Amino acid sequence: MTRAALFDVDGTLADTNHLHVVCWWEALRQAGHDVAMHDIHHAIGLPGEGLLAHLLGEGRDTGQDDALSAAHDTLYGTYFDRLPPLESAAGLLRALHGRGWRVVLVTSAKDHELEALRRAVDADDAITATASADDVSQGKPAPDPVRHALGLVGADPRDAVFVGDTVWDMKAAAKAGVTSVGLLCGGISRADLEEAGARAVYANPADLLADLDRSPFASGA
Repeated sequence: MTRAALFDVDGTLADTNHLHVVCWWEALRQAGHDVAMHDIHHAIGLPGEGLLAHLLGEGRDTGQDDALSAAHDTLYGTYFDRLPPLESAAGLLRALHGRGWRVVLVTSAKDHELEALRRAVDADDAITATASADDVSQGKPAPDPVRHALGLVGADPRDAVFVGDTVWDMKAAAKAGVTSVGLLCGGISRADLEEAGARAVYANPADLLADLDRSPFASGA
């Protein structure tokens, strides 16, 4: 049996959600869109096209999408050399790896962003595989990224746990038949995470690590 520990990255292992909020806000502002940061925050975790559809509507001028995403990427790229990991993120991944779990990163980040995030988390020795937005046709909350991650390590959904910080993570896991654990460090409320399907909710990676023996990881999924 292969046990898979699936992890979102932004807001789950790295303290980057609010950086994304500011970068999307500025990219949208430069293009003439007045969007509240609160609304942007609740869209973080969606891939770029999905985020813009969520914020601007399906009837928007999609011809702007590439330019808006490029502006966000340029702004966010200025932080690549100082992205902050969350406390005990690396320790949590190493603890699970040491217990025989296959650790897979499942992220809406593009490959170049994921490289910077992996450097920040600094736990490559514990990571078996990665699934980024570039690997699937539909991102979260569709189940495609989770199913792709399971396929990378040959794990059954019943033998997997997915840790994330957004409702999109929880919904993607539920659609893929995977147990989900929510973290509050991304800024989304416990109630919202539980409503979206989280079986358990913790403050941050350090909190989950301290409770690992009583968490959904204690008995597989």
